[in-house]
Amino acid sequence: MTVRIRVCTTIDASPADVWGEVERIDRHVEWMADAESISFRSARTGGVGAEFEVETRVGPLRTTDVMVVTEWRPRRAMGIVHRGVVTGTGRFTLHRRRGGRTRFCWEERLAFPWWMGGPVGERAARPVLRRIWRGNLRRLRARCETGRAAR
Repeated sequence: MTVRIRVCTTIDASPADVWGEVERIDRHVEWMADAESISFRSARTGGVGAEFEVETRVGPLRTTDVMVVTEWRPRRAMGIVHRGVVTGTGRFTLHRRRGGRTRFCWEERLAFPWWMGGPVGERAARPVLRRIWRGNLRRLRARCETGRAAR
């Protein structure tokens, strides 16, 4: 069993500008409250095959998530696979909207190990992670709309 979480926001910036922030995986810690640090395990720091570890903290729980980029479509989508304690997939999608805006969505399908509660832990985590990720998207939106995004 897996938990599916999807959060979206509309950003008053072009897909190119939003991608300029999102493609910098090393800077995700600047807008993701649950990501404390990111270190690359591969020579690649972007694109398909980039592999990295994320020190993640949600309340008192800490894990090291191992992730590999599986999809890289500039200004459109980034997909990853989780290969750490928590397994699954994640995907960012960017869609152009009128007025030069971008609809940005983040979807994850995650499976928790038995010692994190398995299916029960997944159900309990859904509202917590959704709340955290909505905050993450507010910070991403603010960075992109105020021009702090990497260009």
